[in-house]
Amino acid sequence: MGLLDGLDRSSPAVDDLIRLGPVTMSAERLRGCAAAVADDLRGEPVVAVRASATAETVVGVVGALLGGAAVVPVPPDSGPRETAHILRDSGATLLLGGTGDEPARIGVRRVDLGRTSDTRHPAPAPERTALIMYTSGTTGAPKGAVLSHRAVEAGIDALADAWAWTPDDLLVHGLPLFHVHGLVLGVLGALRVGCRLHHTGRPTPEAYAEAGGTLYFAVPTVWSRICAQPTAAARLSSARLLVSGSAALPAPSFERMRQLTGHRPVERYGMTETLITLSNRADDPHRRPGMVGTPVRGVKARVLDEDGRPVPADGTAIGELWVRGPMLFDGYLGKPDVTARLLDGDGWFRTGDIASVSPDGVHRLVGRRSTDLIKSGGYRIGAGEVEDALLAHPGVREAAVVGTPNDDLGQEVTAFVVADQVSAAELVDFVARTLSVHKRPRQIRFLDTLPRNAMGKVQKHLLAG
Repeated sequence: MGLLDGLDRSSPAVDDLIRLGPVTMSAERLRGCAAAVADDLRGEPVVAVRASATAETVVGVVGALLGGAAVVPVPPDSGPRETAHILRDSGATLLLGGTGDEPARIGVRRVDLGRTSDTRHPAPAPERTALIMYTSGTTGAPKGAVLSHRAVEAGIDALADAWAWTPDDLLVHGLPLFHVHGLVLGVLGALRVGCRLHHTGRPTPEAYAEAGGTLYFAVPTVWSRICAQPTAAARLSSARLLVSGSAALPAPSFERMRQLTGHRPVERYGMTETLITLSNRADDPHRRPGMVGTPVRGVKARVLDEDGRPVPADGTAIGELWVRGPMLFDGYLGKPDVTARLLDGDGWFRTGDIASVSPDGVHRLVGRRSTDLIKSGGYRIGAGEVEDALLAHPGVREAAVVGTPNDDLGQEVTAFVVADQVSAAELVDFVARTLSVHKRPRQIRFLDTLPRNAMGKVQKHLLAG
């Protein structure tokens, strides 16, 4: 079965299989428009798509996949330098949906929703590259993670199993379409499962409330904004499942969602390189705040200390998360040395994320090894635990914790906080009453807002610098 075979399983009676802004499309129309794009590609091996949240983007991506091309999503707001790097590094020779800022060497073509074709393109071989997704670290230019059709199919099928995701669902989200969350899960996932998709454009509380979906995807920032409007949040109570990802969902937000919607949100964990490897399940009514679940179907996970030994599954000991499974990427494009450092010969990927495992095998993510593992006075402290403690204070709206240099301790716990009418001393005492004393912040720095990327993740390297 090919990646997009869900289009054939969709009911022909459904005239709004996908809805993006003012555009609605049936499965028949989507396949016809995408086939016209595939016809035009004429064997292009790598096709970039300027991935705005539009029907043209969906048709362009689906058309390129049908035509057997590797698809390179380009953020719509990327500047000329980043765009040039992505296009040059990926080897793309054609860009669908350009803006006029692209290098002269690349062909630019628009997607015409008025053109259709009845050509039936065969499904690409499973090992063929489906996507080259660019992911940034704290240093260097973005790297292209190569994902095969087999990997994308395995990742979506594992989530369909975990979330009881079926063609009867109506998926609602307003996520960007150049990330795994919005594009792979939020578009290709719906098309593979064969369910209806309503993309809200901007992910406003009003748009989510009015959509009437059964399955909702959002990042924590969006869930927080929805919970700030209790009337809108209450209208989501008729949904089947609310899923949060791309960043850690603070425990207070989890509880607020439960109170207002009647749902315990599903938290899950993944990366561009791995897709989703850990998740809570739809059939588990006891989902707990901060827990990202157990390995999805086909995945193995392990949490290792600095000496490569498994940490105790006691819910407290922390170590680096390693994962292995059929949805992992093939490597970084043109970077075999970097790939070899993170993906070993047995297929285990070193995520760089710090986690703990409870006795029942449920994982909790503490944060990134590079920024969220704080070594202070001989203790190993997870930033996420301190952040949750700060966010439990009623005056704190946002919190980010990092380790900053300290001549005596090595690192000291430093908290950046967005808060109302609360002093630093009060917050330090509040954390010390909740956690071990050595975990209390040594410094509290107040900000008007925390720096975040397009998916709502706090950019801690900007704070720690």
